[in-house]
Amino acid sequence: MAYDVARVRGLIPTLGDGWIHLDPQSGMLHPDSVSTAVSKGFRGSGSSHVGPHVSARRAAATLDAAREAIADLVGGDPAGVVLGPDRATLLAWLAEALSSRLGLGTGVVLSRLDEEANVAPWLRVANRYGAQVRWAEVEIDTCDLPSWQFAELIGPTTRLVALTAASPIVGSAPDVRVASDRIHEMGGLMVCDAIAAAPYAHVDIHELGADVLAVSGPSWGGPQIGALVFRDPGLIDRIPSISLNPHALGPERLEIGGHQYALLAGLTASIDYLANLDESATGSRRERLETSISSLQDYHDRLFERLLASLRRLPQVTLIGTSHSRVPAISFTVSGVSAEKAAEHFAERRIGTVVGGRGSRLLDSLGVNEEGGAVTIGLAPYTTRYEIDQLVRAVAALG
Repeated sequence: MAYDVARVRGLIPTLGDGWIHLDPQSGMLHPDSVSTAVSKGFRGSGSSHVGPHVSARRAAATLDAAREAIADLVGGDPAGVVLGPDRATLLAWLAEALSSRLGLGTGVVLSRLDEEANVAPWLRVANRYGAQVRWAEVEIDTCDLPSWQFAELIGPTTRLVALTAASPIVGSAPDVRVASDRIHEMGGLMVCDAIAAAPYAHVDIHELGADVLAVSGPSWGGPQIGALVFRDPGLIDRIPSISLNPHALGPERLEIGGHQYALLAGLTASIDYLANLDESATGSRRERLETSISSLQDYHDRLFERLLASLRRLPQVTLIGTSHSRVPAISFTVSGVSAEKAAEHFAERRIGTVVGGRGSRLLDSLGVNEEGGAVTIGLAPYTTRYEIDQLVRAVAALG
């Protein structure tokens, strides 16, 4: 069955605002089922999942359901799912919990392709305890992250690698498994940020070889909730706890403060939405996710090729990154026009884009920010060919 974008658009009330939303990096639009689940959750859940009263039991069921939904999304175990306010906060907590592993004589490998959420916490810990930081660099022309460099970067003293599964700025998707295998040979850990991959790819924590995988609800239309998934749930009990509860076990050892149970209900609903993007999907939620994401990929492949081909025909446009292994996100510059001015131009035409590169080490390293920055855009499950064509017309008008 062909991907039915009209049906998907009907699930998202915000699309009635008349805007073209090509800025999923700022958070995809919420389907109505998510808003309904959050509203119902606020009415029915208490402030704690501990206790015999009915509201606590509802909260506990909501928490368990959210862990199961995230586990289905990435092929993990619910017992290894840590939930919190957002993935940046959770990665910061994780870095603190693992800080004892990074001291003088040890090393950590970071990537220029990563967002700051998976860079800054490890830099802080490394600087505090004297661990050596080594950087995986991108190829300037393609923005690929060559796998061969991990053999040189990861050595016997390396304790951790932090690597993205895909860049939300240029779309490049590095081979995480190569780095995972190498760091495991050295007895270290792989922390993978899958925020940009989860909405577009069938993510499998075991295939990636990641010890910890980070995802975030807003990246696929869910509420502001982040998650860390441990491939081996037992690892959580082998690292220092940061919980305020001295008796905490399992995921609660890395969860500070209470949960927002209504938002957790919305998180589960958002993953169900992903699983049902393709009406023909059947089976378990994990199986339906595979079918729906595959259908979405086929649709996006055609749409993204149209976008790239159209932008390449405009002489004033320079595309940043041409990786063949990628998600449907891209940044570009327009000759003589700053990213801020270009984004304002698009907004005047009711087209939402992102001014890429604010705080981006990637675009800093490429020299793009010195020349006025770049505009970043991406596809979503509700993006249409008409919207792509409208963007291209707006870009052409800048020339």
